Amino acid sequence: MDGTEGNAGQPGPAERSHRSSVSSVGAREVQLKPKHQPYKLGRQWPELLLRFTDAPDDDVAMDEPSLQFRRNVFFPKRRELQIHDEEVLRLLYEEAKGNVLAARYPCDVEDCEALGALVCRVQLGPYQPGQPTACAVREKLDSFLPAHLCKRGHGLFAALRGRGAKAGPGEQGLLNAYCKVKEAAGGDSGCEASLSTHYRAYLLKSHELPFYGCAFFHGEVDKPAQGFLHRGGRKPVVVAISLEGVHVIDSREKHVLLGLRFQELSWDHTSPEEEESVLWLEFDGDNEGTPVNRLLKIYSKQAELMSGLIEYCIELNQTSELAAPQETVSGPPSAASSLPSSAQRPQLQRQGSVVCSRLQHLSTIDYVEEGQQIKRVKPKRTTSFFSRQLSVGQGSYTVVQPADSLEQG
Repeated sequence: MDGTEGNAGQPGPAERSHRSSVSSVGAREVQLKPKHQPYKLGRQWPELLLRFTDAPDDDVAMDEPSLQFRRNVFFPKRRELQIHDEEVLRLLYEEAKGNVLAARYPCDVEDCEALGALVCRVQLGPYQPGQPTACAVREKLDSFLPAHLCKRGHGLFAALRGRGAKAGPGEQGLLNAYCKVKEAAGGDSGCEASLSTHYRAYLLKSHELPFYGCAFFHGEVDKPAQGFLHRGGRKPVVVAISLEGVHVIDSREKHVLLGLRFQELSWDHTSPEEEESVLWLEFDGDNEGTPVNRLLKIYSKQAELMSGLIEYCIELNQTSELAAPQETVSGPPSAASSLPSSAQRPQLQRQGSVVCSRLQHLSTIDYVEEGQQIKRVKPKRTTSFFSRQLSVGQGSYTVVQPADSLEQG
């Protein structure tokens, strides 16, 4: 499935969706199944668009499908570590690299440099100290780092740079990381490592990103009211959904606005005929020291599809958890089980990291049970707004109970 920028691999929700495809002028929602024949679908493309979308006839006539190979969002990261085929590892590496360079995976500078250094190793070979290596990196800088870290000066300064002036911060950090890339698991042994080693190292580093392997969808959220006139407006966001949870990413600033595991949220979608489709996310929060439930409203034509994918991921996780004890007893230990716990569940804890939530940049509806609201009046509720939630396991989302001293709005 291709949610405008999205990843492939969501057969469950796509089958449930009443609209499984839309024209390329909007978002494309087609996931090929093993029985499908790409050539036949290509010939039937106009008919499919007329049947499943409301695209104008002119757009349907001009639209052409494109066949893309993408990672299945339901493929567990731990199973990637068990792959030994170099070509398969290369395909996974290429997709991850493309997402990093396009800033679809927001990364801190340190992570961009570490990942870019592995790309340097793959494309340029082992690091060789000296000016030729620095020049080769400089000439292809946008092949190693996202565009916002490749900004260069203009005019006289840029000309001086070309004559051996000092490298910029991103370039110098990349060179420093490049020279530290190891050629063998045991360290510097003088033997060149295979490309598979570096592909795997890139994937391992990418796995630290909480949105690695997500399916991506586009939407908008309300901005917090600002100024005397309380003008807010909306900001474009990307909603990244994986087997582990949901992340809302600022499309322009390239940082996370909200990250939630499935245990931390309830959700639903609304698709009124005369209004915009909305994906609702509900989660615990705090308002000036008072525990509250928070509602985030995400406007998106893909709201129903996102809701279905969240439900499918939760069902898949629950099924996997039930099957896990049997696999542990009968099967051999996997490659992932031999890794330390920190590698299995990595956490990026840098202060100000782009992967940390920025709730201050979101406009949410804060409330407590039974309508005792803090900011905005909402209908009285005796439970969560939404029945869809993962209610098992530790850390489950709970509805905030009203306090006697809470002021009424």
